[in-house]
Amino acid sequence: MRRSAAVLCGAAVVVAGTLTAVPAEANAPRAGAAAPAAKLSWKKCGTTAYPTLQCASLEVPLDHADPRGRKITLALSRVPHTAKKYQGPLLVNPGGPGGSGLTLAGFVASSLPAKVAAQYDVIGFDPRGVGKSKPALDCLPGHFNPVRPDSVPSTPALERANLERARSFAKACGDKYADVLPYINTVSAVRDMDWIRRAVGAERINYFGYSYGTYLGAVYARLFPERVRRLVLDSVVDPTGVWYDANLAQDHAFNDRHLAFMAWVARHDAAYGMGTDPARIEERWYAMRAELAQRPAGGRVGPSELEETFLPGGYYNGYWPYLAEAFAAYVNEGESDPLVDAYDNFAAVDASGDNGYSVYTSVQCRDARWSRDWRQWRADNWAVYRKAPFLTWSNAWYNAPCAFWPTKSLKPVNVANAELPPVLLLQATGDAATPYEGAVMVNRLLRGSSLVVEEGGQNHGVSLSGNACLDGYLARYLTDGTVPRGSGEADAVCEALPDPEPAAAKSASTSRGSTLHGLLGFRG
Repeated sequence: MRRSAAVLCGAAVVVAGTLTAVPAEANAPRAGAAAPAAKLSWKKCGTTAYPTLQCASLEVPLDHADPRGRKITLALSRVPHTAKKYQGPLLVNPGGPGGSGLTLAGFVASSLPAKVAAQYDVIGFDPRGVGKSKPALDCLPGHFNPVRPDSVPSTPALERANLERARSFAKACGDKYADVLPYINTVSAVRDMDWIRRAVGAERINYFGYSYGTYLGAVYARLFPERVRRLVLDSVVDPTGVWYDANLAQDHAFNDRHLAFMAWVARHDAAYGMGTDPARIEERWYAMRAELAQRPAGGRVGPSELEETFLPGGYYNGYWPYLAEAFAAYVNEGESDPLVDAYDNFAAVDASGDNGYSVYTSVQCRDARWSRDWRQWRADNWAVYRKAPFLTWSNAWYNAPCAFWPTKSLKPVNVANAELPPVLLLQATGDAATPYEGAVMVNRLLRGSSLVVEEGGQNHGVSLSGNACLDGYLARYLTDGTVPRGSGEADAVCEALPDPEPAAAKSASTSRGSTLHGLLGFRG
């Protein structure tokens, strides 16, 4: 998936013409219509894991072009600063779109060095439509209940069944939230962030976003450059592919990660008894998929559910031991219970839930143009599938409601920016969800940014998950704004963490990486 820097530079020139500095219907406030800043009332809401968390709610305009009109409510969390040296609010976002950020505030505050975290109010938030914010979208409860049609439309009947699911979901969203959907988009969420800034009384914010949260942060920086103090973007979205092209690029990258998993299983034949030939192991995985199409495991795990179960392994290799155990048990012993358990514990659609998926589609379908001609989708996805069969059609159907979405699309924001203080970008070279070239692109678009690369790393969300080298760059930046400066494509390089060992299956669920990836969720 990696392309040369020269190709990327050329792509920036070509694609920039399709973007707009401030998208149509960007909800810019009318002159003289600014509403007064709200005051927040923080209350204790700590958990066993994060006992110092506090929570509050903030009313913001549904339509930022009408700041005195209808209001919606955002749910906020924070871990307050304790040091004498106070560096302001640090807003954190886990991605998605559709990810809840309330618990992430506790995770970030407890994972950063204590002396660093103590200097910030670490603030999490549920973006509009998400989680404890109101209204929280839930377009079609149970949309992902098993067993769903096989994602690969190998027959006209399967294609019709999957198309009907996509149409039904889009229609349900339009019927239920017709007055809200036009305002569920990245630009509106960015303007909400500036209301949070005003509510906490800060002239500028610090921001730390993962995955889709990197696009959210980059758009905030474009619309409010004077309000950015520090900006950390981890696992960086390519803003020139929002969102149709980005999903096609993911398909190739996730197929590569699935093949890497097959190779890992082959290296650990002593543990799993699947043989030492990765190609043969891959054949056995697809044979398992075909069997599940005829008889779903436990009456619940068919081929579509199988893909969703193994997808998290493409985000985080800490899940590999669990997935390999379930795979081996089914193939070698004919036992389906471990596969059902893996589905219950790891399936990507369960991680996002009905609310997360409702916001994901609402934002992605509204943010950018999607073809309304299913023939284009069919041609593009079959072409990708021939090279990358693991995720392609699953991903296509996940996004297919956008072909029937009830609101028209905005134009993506051109995030190119020369008005920012130094920005820190963190990226693994083998990240599947946000492929490496996206970080290279953003490093070119944000003048003065600095790219730190985890060379050979293949996980998504690389900081605060155990790599001391990456975490050192993050801590230094948050301490005093220091960024590395190099002469190559990357400004600094960190060595990737080793792949897990089979015995790690018993302890992976308690690792920092597993905790982080549980908060980040999947598909974004």
